[in-house]
Amino acid sequence: MEPLFLGLDLSTQQLKAVLIREDCSIVHESSVRFDQDLPTEGEVTSPVAMWLDAFELLAERMNQAGVNFNSIAAISGAGQQHGSVFWSHQGEEALASLDPTQTLTSQLFPKAFSLPHAPIWQDSSTTAECREIEEAIGGPQILADISGSRAYERFTGTQIARIRKVNPEAYEATSRISLVSSFMPSVFLGHIAPIEISDASGMNLMDVITCQWDDRLLDICGGSELRSKLGPEPVSGGTSLGKISPYWTNRWGFNPNCIIAPFTGDNPATVVAFSVPGDALLSLGTSTTFLLSIPPADTPPKRFTTSHLLSHPTTAPDAQIAMLCYKNGALAREQVRDRYADHDWSKYNTLVEGESAGCDGYMGFYFPLPEIIPPGLNGEFYFRTSDCDSPVQIDETNVPRSCQPRMILESQFLSIRSRIAAILPPNSPPLQRLVVTGGSSANQTIRQLAADLFNMRVYVSATKEAAGMGGAFLAKYSCKGTFEEMTAMMDDEALGLKCVAEPRLDIAKQYDSLIAPYTACEEHVAKGWATKDILT
Repeated sequence: MEPLFLGLDLSTQQLKAVLIREDCSIVHESSVRFDQDLPTEGEVTSPVAMWLDAFELLAERMNQAGVNFNSIAAISGAGQQHGSVFWSHQGEEALASLDPTQTLTSQLFPKAFSLPHAPIWQDSSTTAECREIEEAIGGPQILADISGSRAYERFTGTQIARIRKVNPEAYEATSRISLVSSFMPSVFLGHIAPIEISDASGMNLMDVITCQWDDRLLDICGGSELRSKLGPEPVSGGTSLGKISPYWTNRWGFNPNCIIAPFTGDNPATVVAFSVPGDALLSLGTSTTFLLSIPPADTPPKRFTTSHLLSHPTTAPDAQIAMLCYKNGALAREQVRDRYADHDWSKYNTLVEGESAGCDGYMGFYFPLPEIIPPGLNGEFYFRTSDCDSPVQIDETNVPRSCQPRMILESQFLSIRSRIAAILPPNSPPLQRLVVTGGSSANQTIRQLAADLFNMRVYVSATKEAAGMGGAFLAKYSCKGTFEEMTAMMDDEALGLKCVAEPRLDIAKQYDSLIAPYTACEEHVAKGWATKDILT
């Protein structure tokens, strides 16, 4: 019987299953959409109860589709990053004594949880706690140096700090705290799973280099008792946490030898699905996100308060993932399309292709929403860059209208390109492959400009279920040696990747020369914004 590997993805909207063979081809996909399949009938349903219901419904759908659970050799997956689950003092016992004749929800909810409503990434109520944590540790840069990121409202450390402050009874009643990614394997193991290192990087609680909890941050966020509530030190992905619990073998027919591997966050899982160290991912959705797998190095990469550094889920602590997040992505591009190309993507593409690299010395910055990188900037800013040391700010009326569609793409991509060299360790080999995802990744004009500007071959994926596929890879990895050995045997076709654009070397060289002018313009904008002495 051929072994199969199951990857699960618990996102904000759905629970998805991706089942693969040893050659990484997809055998089966199923999903449970929360809004369609688990209606609340006017009541506010706890996410934890809803997630438990989703596990049951997903298993039922897979069973009805003829999936042979006994053939599944290992399970891993991905959870929405920054969500957390608070277990009660009865939680571990409830997990260990599950009756296969009853549902998960009826046996675990609410007694197994001290907080019925799990905080998730959309929560933004912890601004005060963010500032308190940064002040207590010595500033945002020191926090970023330790944990990989400055304090963010959605990060679990600040969530814990707020719950401890505003709901001390619930915090006292909490025996363990899971991330969504460690809550998921806990349900399959029958006991509470440790947190995985890459997802732990998004908590402001772990030292991102040693991959161990930092006692200073634990004390700031949750007091001396937080270490015991978090459990053991974070674990690497692709290892075995143990065998599946009897509940699943007796209720659904899973193989009792099925391995449960650590689950990770959705972004690291996407990296696992589409890249190995040395590759990069560019998500061109509502926001713009750049993920770069950093190969092992003798010195750690530089870290910034405006980006994230995550431990790699398969090769840490020797490798990391750098993550750049921009709030302005598709919204800004669509505004420029509407204003200068009559709401028409075809006309927009024609205008982009009609301009040369660098737009004849014009450069623009587009921040309809307050930006993350550089922080807080809001508005539009235009420059002439004939002298890269002294860019001249100009008014929008002095910019040719035909340049604007290309200018916004170059601005967004040059922001990323200007930071890559500082992120990579010294003497790193050139990046070769850029995988693009998100809505704009279907636009061939944008693909080609990305290939030229980044000087990388651009790929797209055949699957839209990146996190679930990454989870399935992690499941396979737990049974099949090192991750590098496993991926080395897979070509682009096996990974579901297709090359859609090759860099044109003459144009790529032109973009090399635009990094310094871009940096000078960005510094001018940031300095002027700080003093409010700038045109918008």
